[in-house]
Amino acid sequence: MSTLDVTHLFRTALAAEPERLHFAAHSHHLWPDAARAAHLRAFEDAVTLADEKWGRFFSEVYPACQAGVAKTLGVADPNRVAFSANTHDLILRLMSALPAWNEHRPLRVLSTDAEFHSFTRQMRRFEESGRVHWTQVAAEPFDTLPERFEAAAADGPWDLAFASHVFFSSGHAFDEVFELLSALPEETACVVDGYHGFFALPTDLAPHADRLYYMSGGYKYAMAGEGVSFIVAPDGREERPEFTGWFAGFGSLDGEQGGQVGYDPGASRMLGATFEPTPFHRLQAVFELLEAEGVTVAAIHDHVVALQERFLDRVGAGDAGPLDLSELIPGRQGVPGARRGHFLTFRRGDARDLQRRLLEARVITDARDDRLRFGFGLYQVEADVDRLVERLAAQG
Repeated sequence: MSTLDVTHLFRTALAAEPERLHFAAHSHHLWPDAARAAHLRAFEDAVTLADEKWGRFFSEVYPACQAGVAKTLGVADPNRVAFSANTHDLILRLMSALPAWNEHRPLRVLSTDAEFHSFTRQMRRFEESGRVHWTQVAAEPFDTLPERFEAAAADGPWDLAFASHVFFSSGHAFDEVFELLSALPEETACVVDGYHGFFALPTDLAPHADRLYYMSGGYKYAMAGEGVSFIVAPDGREERPEFTGWFAGFGSLDGEQGGQVGYDPGASRMLGATFEPTPFHRLQAVFELLEAEGVTVAAIHDHVVALQERFLDRVGAGDAGPLDLSELIPGRQGVPGARRGHFLTFRRGDARDLQRRLLEARVITDARDDRLRFGFGLYQVEADVDRLVERLAAQG
């Protein structure tokens, strides 16, 4: 049972449609009211400071976002954090910095077969063009994934190893990914896609921060919306991405007169070109809001797990209409919340049809092929779970 109730932080979103049950926090987490104030601050900066807004942005807002990410992940140096509009930009910049790319030979890439669509689509296209040789390890069965991934990793060398902490298609938490990637040779660029883990599962990156890249963003559990993603880069790696923009040399613009293209120190070398500053205001607002409220990622996770367990109890009791626990992937563990992110996935042949019928009943979920996903978030309470069960029961 969860006693955490911070629905007062989401009054605007919840009041927008009181009968809506938004169980898609894993897709588009509802924004807190603080996001509106953040928008207004960005507007005020634009109209009052005009061009000079960038001075305040890079001296106050951007460092606050770096510090918030670093604190959340236990990373000592905020300068290891660099931002972009999305993680796709970041992985392309990183790939363009690898020796194989600059030597014009195909990159050997290792991943699972459960990575997000953008990464998968890009690797497929790179395979077509001959830029990569791509090996995928089947994510399922989950219980043997660590051993199978380790065996595949041993069949190197690899230029890039990439895997999600939490798989978008199932919610399975691949907790071993940090140790497995950290064990690979230094020559391999190792990336953890943390998009479904950041601000959902308590994550201590500190033991691996000198070895791994970690990517995520604000669109989902960090409640900051689109347009603000980040990479945490290991210290001491002096990449020179071929895909680069002027922000990557922002600190040395006045002195760059020719010769080799220069890069700012730290993770800044992973920056691109001009981006929209408003999402950063939202992300800063979320960090400051939860700090003021005393709400930690661990508390959010405990709250979500309690809601998930309440829902699964009702499903198991046969109260949730067509849903059955036998459809749950990964299956229910003995320990609440074990090996799962903040959404529940049910494998059903009629996943899209049921998602459509729930939408008509104003229950917002989503479906990926044969998988129906229910996302749980900070803006829900137990009564919302009970209302969800009632509307599922009405579906037969």
